[in-house]
Amino acid sequence: MLNFLNIFHSNPLAELEVGQHFYWQLGNLKVHGQVFLTSWFVISLLVIASLAATRNIQRIPSGIQNLMEYALEFIRDLTKNQIGEKEYRPWVPFIGTLFLFIFVSNWSGALIPWRLLKLPSGELAAPTNDINTTVALALLTSLAYFYAGFSKKGLGYFRKYIEPTPILLPIAILEDFTKPLSLSFRLFGNILADELVVGVLVLLVPLFVPLPVMALGLFTSAIQALVFATLAAAYIHEALEGHGEEHEEH
Repeated sequence: MLNFLNIFHSNPLAELEVGQHFYWQLGNLKVHGQVFLTSWFVISLLVIASLAATRNIQRIPSGIQNLMEYALEFIRDLTKNQIGEKEYRPWVPFIGTLFLFIFVSNWSGALIPWRLLKLPSGELAAPTNDINTTVALALLTSLAYFYAGFSKKGLGYFRKYIEPTPILLPIAILEDFTKPLSLSFRLFGNILADELVVGVLVLLVPLFVPLPVMALGLFTSAIQALVFATLAAAYIHEALEGHGEEHEEH
């Protein structure tokens, strides 16, 4: 048993650490510096791509313009299918921002060797590899569908919490927060697991074996971004529709 422990601690796998962070001290507040660095990198990529696509717009798109127009059309269709023809337009920027940020963040973790860049403590990884990022995205989703329901129905929006009986009020409130939070934990868990699996395989078999796993990681990363954005749009549609409108239709 002691021999096994000695072998394990001398193995490079023992150097894989989870949960350590590079902190920035802002007054009395500690923030995860590595999350800000990688998030700014992802945001910069999206801004540069947007500027490049709109710098010289052509009637017949090509290159980066064609790619960005395809992405916009995809996001518009996704939002329209979930929220509906009449009310989807104001929500395209929000759903599009969620999808693109998560998509590029996930792919950055799969394609960019962040761990080669050394920090005083912790290590760089995809922004969505940090639970704080995914929970923040979930809370933004919660605020979005609260705003959607309240802006359309006013105080009448809160009737849904006491229908069909006020006894269900605690469950209805809890449901509003657990739905997006479950999305955040799913996204965080999948991205963290994918990066850990690839990291372990690279240490064990550094040549060709990790490549199929990396390809699978790219696919699941895209699916996770799609699932998060789709369900966010569905929750907004649910808030806009509400119980009152359902009763009117019936």
